Amino acid sequence: MSYFPTIHDITQARLALNGDVAATPLQQNEPLSELFGANVFLKREDLQRVRSYKIRGALNKIKSLTPEETKTGIVCASAGNHAQGVAFSCNKLQIHGTIYMPTTTPRQKIEQVRMFGREWVDIVLAGDTFDAANAEAERFCAETGRMFIHPFDDPKIIEGQATMGIEIMQDCRTGIDFMFIPIGGGGLAAGLGAYIKQVSPETRIIGVEPAGAQNMIAAFEAGEVVELAHIDKFVDGASVKRAGAYTFEVCRRVLDDIVAVPEGAVCTTILDLYNRSAIVVEPAGALSVAALEQYADEIRGKNVVCIVSGSNNDITRMEEIRERSLLHEGLKHYFIIRFSQRAGALLSFVRDALGPDDDITYFSYSKKNSREQGPAVVGIELRRREDFEPLLERMARHGIVYEYLNDQPDLFSFLI
Repeated sequence: MSYFPTIHDITQARLALNGDVAATPLQQNEPLSELFGANVFLKREDLQRVRSYKIRGALNKIKSLTPEETKTGIVCASAGNHAQGVAFSCNKLQIHGTIYMPTTTPRQKIEQVRMFGREWVDIVLAGDTFDAANAEAERFCAETGRMFIHPFDDPKIIEGQATMGIEIMQDCRTGIDFMFIPIGGGGLAAGLGAYIKQVSPETRIIGVEPAGAQNMIAAFEAGEVVELAHIDKFVDGASVKRAGAYTFEVCRRVLDDIVAVPEGAVCTTILDLYNRSAIVVEPAGALSVAALEQYADEIRGKNVVCIVSGSNNDITRMEEIRERSLLHEGLKHYFIIRFSQRAGALLSFVRDALGPDDDITYFSYSKKNSREQGPAVVGIELRRREDFEPLLERMARHGIVYEYLNDQPDLFSFLI
């Protein structure tokens, strides 16, 4: 397979999208610029018409189809954002679409697909991951002969996503030293990376994957596309087991590096963007900004562009996002504590073990009348990371018997 998107290909895609896709702003972010001592610019694809960049590739692909190819309808699989782009395109072009989504897709994204597609789309929930939903969509296409609209591994999709690069270069008044691009299947990184390398070859392009779904890193290490056995589905917009064949070939030509960002760091970034800049992003949308910490020394004094790729976040997930952030930052700790079954045991723990700023935020205990001690699962939130060691020292000094759960993922996920 030999494919590389040219300037001509990407320009043609831009012409196809004119009037239907918003030219989103490139904005300097003052809090991030101050934090990293750099000029940090955010490409605000969270302000796109379907609140993510996915409309670019979807609409470009569907517009390239012939009436013969679309007369019986089209099919796609997506964790949410590609689905919204396809739904918007179906409604605009009056083409019937069947959209497969994982059963774990946040309800907010499902409702958005219905809103954008209206009577032109049917939604089918299948499988726990994008890959499982994708397999069902491909099987349906094989049975019906309908056209499949791949979320990332298609030249027209890649070229559509690349149109973002034209806008960035038009809006950026300085040279770009670093560009951070999120990677799910690799369509955006391949397209945007190819455009930037052709017009600004000195720009260092960094791909960013969630730590729990490093499919492109695995492909780079193996020298070919490989399928991950297991993935963490939390960053749902970028949790893909297998990179694309087209996207891998392009990415290995244009990416200068790929980094993996822990899901907890992504959560911290989501909260920081909201609290400091009033920007609402989904987990995949925060990936590129979350990677800046790993490049803090290299980007100081440089011009940096991060792609904020989507804002389709379900508000019901915010408590989980906060919890993951606290765990990542070392501010939330869980223990199994064996309390003596006597009156005042909990009061003694609060008085003797907790510091003045420590707070019990989780407590689960079942009294066992026939035992001298009863175990309780206790969650403690700290104000500062450095308060953890003094907490352990006080517990040891007062003879409190405990088992630490944070570093035991299997037990932690079972109990919490």
